[in-house]
Amino acid sequence: MASAAENGSRIGRWLGAVRRWYRLPERPVIAPQFIGLALGGGFARGIAHVGVLRVFEQYQIPIHYIAGVSAGSMVAAAYASGSTPEEIGKIGSAMRFADVARWSISRMGLAGSERMNRFLQKLLKRFRFEEMKIPLGVVATDLATGEPVFFRSAGDVLTAIRASCSYPGLFQPLPYEGKLLVDGAMSMEVPSPLLRRMGATHVISVHLPMQQANGTGASNMFQVINRCFQIMQARAEQEWRDSSDLVIVPDVTGMEWDAFGSAEKLIQAGEIAALEAVPKIKAWLAGYPAVTTKPAAESRSPSGSSPARA
Repeated sequence: MASAAENGSRIGRWLGAVRRWYRLPERPVIAPQFIGLALGGGFARGIAHVGVLRVFEQYQIPIHYIAGVSAGSMVAAAYASGSTPEEIGKIGSAMRFADVARWSISRMGLAGSERMNRFLQKLLKRFRFEEMKIPLGVVATDLATGEPVFFRSAGDVLTAIRASCSYPGLFQPLPYEGKLLVDGAMSMEVPSPLLRRMGATHVISVHLPMQQANGTGASNMFQVINRCFQIMQARAEQEWRDSSDLVIVPDVTGMEWDAFGSAEKLIQAGEIAALEAVPKIKAWLAGYPAVTTKPAAESRSPSGSSPARA
């Protein structure tokens, strides 16, 4: 006759077999979604980015990473530093070319960008990448190699913005660590690839189309340069589009590059375009856990200040 211990052992083995045969279905692990916002360039047309930010705040769309090129780098840095869309819009609406440039004709360009530092000190609330409330990325271009130069994680934000805004022919290139840096749009019109590197799972790109050329294509030097940008960027846009999940395109094609006096129209164009995108973005977020903490910081280089390169 089996002992009580043997009976208990058999029952235990039987229960174990039943548990192995019938397991409760495991709940799927739902990873948090990190939204990155990529802001393209456009000089005065960059004010349209303020309208996009207004709508995102109105509909409580979180931004976990933000990056900018040229004029987009100004807006991205201001927002990442803690400035509100209203503050950015107010300062941007009052901005004039003389606030960020001083005519200083040289062999390298028509204007210097030293005045931009003073303007940015009014626009931003923090001035180093590691201090930003939202992880920030800025793109410039190495004039010698043509490769993008990524600023992020640590270092001086004002230098990065000045480099990213150094429009060839107009602004003199910015010397930096033995290189000459020019407008980030030369190598990357919209910085969506950078946001992927920073950790964004969903990237929203804001593209500000240049004014279309009329007739023969140009009637002055700036229109010639502008048209050259159009031609070059049309041939190189696939990379940033491939890194984007959604592209917002405010209707700014009728605006001149220096249309500072049309700030309200530009902001409204950003709002209209962003409103059209809200349902799709909300669909991304539905069913995913809300991210309430700042994304983990990237590992830094030993010096803690050198930009990472593409």
